[in-house]
Amino acid sequence: MALEHRQAGPAVYAVQYALRVLESVNTHRDGISAEQLAREVGVPMSYLGQLLSMLRRERYLGFLPGGGYVVGESLVLLGAANRDLALAEKLKEILIQLRDEVGAAVYFSRYDDGEVRIIDFADGPNAPKVNEWVDFRSAAHASAVGKCLLSQLDHNGRREHLSRHRPARLTSRTEIDDRVLLTKLERQPASVPTLDLQEYAVGTVCAAIPVTIGSTVACLALSMPYAQAHRLRPAVDTLHERAAPVLLSMSI
Repeated sequence: MALEHRQAGPAVYAVQYALRVLESVNTHRDGISAEQLAREVGVPMSYLGQLLSMLRRERYLGFLPGGGYVVGESLVLLGAANRDLALAEKLKEILIQLRDEVGAAVYFSRYDDGEVRIIDFADGPNAPKVNEWVDFRSAAHASAVGKCLLSQLDHNGRREHLSRHRPARLTSRTEIDDRVLLTKLERQPASVPTLDLQEYAVGTVCAAIPVTIGSTVACLALSMPYAQAHRLRPAVDTLHERAAPVLLSMSI
């Protein structure tokens, strides 16, 4: 499976700098000041402050009483022998935080072995998840998650997927023409959310953004009732802003 080459988004750049910060902190077991970090990493203090806030919030960094940043609990756990369990717990924690911030069900998905897979999600009484009335693996052409994942593949990868999972009309808004679908996927900018406006299920709107590091094809998505569609744009903006912790957990 080949990936489509796309310009990295702000979250990817944030993660790249965050990893450099963590590498630098890890070499100073007795703690390191923000000023020294700025010099070693080569970023302005104003931007470093945002990174440090995110890293402390996600517990990748700790702060000594006498001053100085040190490696935090999350980084230690992700580097331990039970990394997979720690990563799953960290992902769930992030998804729950996102659900509460955006007021919608939130999903983390990957394209694994040629299939769309929902790895985990966070929903609640006021943030209902999508009713999976058709298997998501068979509905990539209609769902925001599926289209976001397919848009990250190359042309041949998309065609191969659609040849195995023939597009079916799920609602009156579902696009089922291969040529139209492939053209839309080809033209989907990485910085613009992929939308599902009642294409998978009547009464539900969804949006997804890519969160790809290296060869991993993944995305963050949210869904909400159609009656709340006016909240979709600000919710997606928040999702964009908070994508860095998910990317970071995938990168460590």
